[in-house]
Amino acid sequence: MDYPDRRMKLEARLAGLRLDACLITQLPNVRYLCGFTGSAGVLALAGGGAKAAFFTDGRYTTQARAEVRAAGDLARVVVGKRNALLEAMAWLKRQRARRIGFEAEHLSFATQRHVAAETAKGAKLVPTSGLVERLRMVKEPAEIAQIRAAVLLASGLFDHLLSTIKPGVKEADVAAELEHAARRDGAEGMSFETIVASGLRSALPHGKASAQPIQANGFVILDFGVILAGYCSDMTRTVHVGAPNKRDSKLYQAVLDAQEAAIAKVSPGRTVAEVDQAARSRLQKAGLARYFTHSTGHGVGLEIHEPPRIAKGQAEKLVPGMVITIEPGVYLPGEGGVRIEDVVVVTENGCEVLTPTTKELIAL
Repeated sequence: MDYPDRRMKLEARLAGLRLDACLITQLPNVRYLCGFTGSAGVLALAGGGAKAAFFTDGRYTTQARAEVRAAGDLARVVVGKRNALLEAMAWLKRQRARRIGFEAEHLSFATQRHVAAETAKGAKLVPTSGLVERLRMVKEPAEIAQIRAAVLLASGLFDHLLSTIKPGVKEADVAAELEHAARRDGAEGMSFETIVASGLRSALPHGKASAQPIQANGFVILDFGVILAGYCSDMTRTVHVGAPNKRDSKLYQAVLDAQEAAIAKVSPGRTVAEVDQAARSRLQKAGLARYFTHSTGHGVGLEIHEPPRIAKGQAEKLVPGMVITIEPGVYLPGEGGVRIEDVVVVTENGCEVLTPTTKELIAL
């Protein structure tokens, strides 16, 4: 990971906003810029980003010095006696910073007031949005390699997952077995709370695993991902317990057609709205568009949901290095639902689907 280059790119963004300093408090953004993986820390940059210091507390003395110093040319690691944010503000005072950007979306109103009280006379706090997130949208080759590894680890669990799905087994037990297997295979954790939604509950887009037993006939939506070296994966497959009838088979095929149509649209220069529309158009032809109730996908990386959002009305253009999900779904209240999801990386000439798991309808 090229941490110095990332900070140089951030410096250019600061200059464009006429900021001579900034506070980075969102932990995934902190990790992206200086390598720190703990749960408490603030990164401060001043002089257009030429100077930087990382602030944390005594719990992370050894970890911070090891991780942050390994990340390149960061000037200082400060283990302070006060709150890290207040220590960072004191440091910015000494740097004579005048226009200080802060991540407005990630600081509560109360915390903003505390920060303002620590601001030097004549200095100004300037709210920013997406300051680091826009840098994170385009992944470096090393990041794509980490995401690919996470995708492959999760995909490798699928066959074992299928073996646990039987009528009468609780959804929560299926999820627990999956999560245990993921840990055993080296995952740091799950990207999000595992979704196992069976029977009528498959009509819930975010039907987290419950105590409901799996029924003898119907769809089961399986949506899960793992974290590996800090990077997330995300995949969804829908299987059928018992032999699917003609209606279920047509429903599944309609969602698969929509997903493949959206993937075919992923290439540099396309807007994310075009990709979303490709999925919706297929479902419209099948008379199912009104049952597709969420966006077609999202970015994925250090967080499970990152920009860009693959949705109607979004003007963001795809560029090589973006890693996104493509996951249309159809949810029929009182009946059931289907969702199919892959992780896709935008390439120079189109895209590459990272998820290798079969998308044929599997009957158990």
